[in-house]
Amino acid sequence: MTKSVADLANRWLTRTPETLSELESRVLQSAISRQTISRDRNEDYAGAQNFGDRLADAIARIGGSWSFIVAAIALLIVWTLGNAWLLGGDSFDPYPFIFLNLVLSMIAALQAPIIMMSQNRQAERDRLDASHDYAVNLKAEIEIMALHEKLDELRHREMLELRDRIATLSASLEALDARLARGDAKA
Repeated sequence: MTKSVADLANRWLTRTPETLSELESRVLQSAISRQTISRDRNEDYAGAQNFGDRLADAIARIGGSWSFIVAAIALLIVWTLGNAWLLGGDSFDPYPFIFLNLVLSMIAALQAPIIMMSQNRQAERDRLDASHDYAVNLKAEIEIMALHEKLDELRHREMLELRDRIATLSASLEALDARLARGDAKA
């Protein structure tokens, strides 16, 4: 049986081919040609990253961790203790720690856009993953519908065969009954 995208769109998605998205058309075409549609999105994503992307992701990974928070707190404690009590009057950043404030502001000014770049890339990756998941789920649903169709067709054929066998057996029984009614013992 020859199938087309239009036939499958009408039968399984109850839509016209013109209303299908490019992704849905591609999924239907893969169902017709019996090709897989799933793939490893991590490989696609890793191959598309440049050095800056990988660096931004690494900085975001470090900057958004408990290790970074603990290290930052430790640095603040050392800085404060070193300037307030240990160095006394010879501190290089006396209270209210203006140089520390400048350093922290510069770190925040650089770290925030880097983390946002990483989050934007992650959001784009999530959108692509969601699109891929939709395609795989649609293909799975289409294949399940195709299996149901095949099972229904097999069940229908078996029922027709059973009907024919019952008709044949019924005819044989009627012929046997007629012979027995005539007194014909040889059956």
